[in-house]
Amino acid sequence: MSCDLEQRKIVDEAEAFVNQEIRPYVKCFEENKGIPRELIDKMAAKGYLAAALPKQYGGLELDPVYYGLFTEVFGKACTATRSLITVHTSLVGETLVRFGTEEQKNKWLPRLARGEAIGAFGLSEPDIGSDAKNIKTSWHEEDDCYVINGTKRWITFGHLADLFIIIAANKGRSTAFLVERAFPGFETKQIEGMMAARATCIAELYLNNVRVPKENVLGKINLGFEYIVSTSLDCGRYSIAWAGVAIAQEALEAMVSYSRTRTQFNEKLRSFQLIRGMIGDAVTKTHAARALALKAGELRKQKDPDAVMETTMAKYFASKVAVDVANDALQVHGGNGFLSEYPVERLYREAKVLEVIEGSSQMQQEMISSFGLQRYYKRR
Repeated sequence: MSCDLEQRKIVDEAEAFVNQEIRPYVKCFEENKGIPRELIDKMAAKGYLAAALPKQYGGLELDPVYYGLFTEVFGKACTATRSLITVHTSLVGETLVRFGTEEQKNKWLPRLARGEAIGAFGLSEPDIGSDAKNIKTSWHEEDDCYVINGTKRWITFGHLADLFIIIAANKGRSTAFLVERAFPGFETKQIEGMMAARATCIAELYLNNVRVPKENVLGKINLGFEYIVSTSLDCGRYSIAWAGVAIAQEALEAMVSYSRTRTQFNEKLRSFQLIRGMIGDAVTKTHAARALALKAGELRKQKDPDAVMETTMAKYFASKVAVDVANDALQVHGGNGFLSEYPVERLYREAKVLEVIEGSSQMQQEMISSFGLQRYYKRR
């Protein structure tokens, strides 16, 4: 079987798995504020927690394009399981593959693939979001270890995870550390009252004199932001680009299906010109977002240096498209759009998150504009 056919089969099987094991229970996940451990174990058994990771560590080794399509499959049905894949696989797993020592990779990657350990990424803080270079969590060196103090906030699956990549600073320079939940002085608290991401175990992390073995430094001392953070966020943004495509596609399908069955003024909604206009815009935007995500995936597959900026543009655009299409889908549903009986209520909430995480849309605009000012300047 060719590589493409093998990867296409994995994505198709994942879609069948999602439709059977996940889609019918999404509302229950939100009500219970988490996804069941049994589901995580089933995902792990299928290799879905390591879809993009090398086979030698138990991964499926999907290339970037098929990993994007794989992400879309989960993202259409359930934000929580897609978020688990984004954080566990993209932010933690792919970062370990790139920057981990052989000992770190051999210790953690098979465990992450099997679901024996869940990974999370600790960057954001109570007063630090987009201004990530100025984190307050600190580290200092002692004879046999590094000691970390600080608080992290908005950490997806932070209340469930076993292994954390924690970014801490010393004299203005950041370093990445592998921190285990079992380390003394490490605690988590789930954040309640979320508008969206209710089943993703978002947490605050408290590090009080947490002693980390010296072999748990990830990458190089004092180069955490330049290498670990920038690379991890790039991986995360690629996953979020596909999350935007997923929500837009799901909202589009809901909008079209509802307009074909709902009757008003003795006509199906699909008959009204303004409704058809919203559908036309939604189709175009969703296709455009997918095209950007696919382009980013192809460039990542080729290891093209433009892949990072193309990923940034895909994340920025797909996030906005998800919000726009989910908004129009809710509008087409009218009052019913506010009921949890219909998917657009949840999609509308979840779409907005994408404009905030992995760098806000405004931060993406800044990066894209800087790129454009350099790339497209022509001397006259």
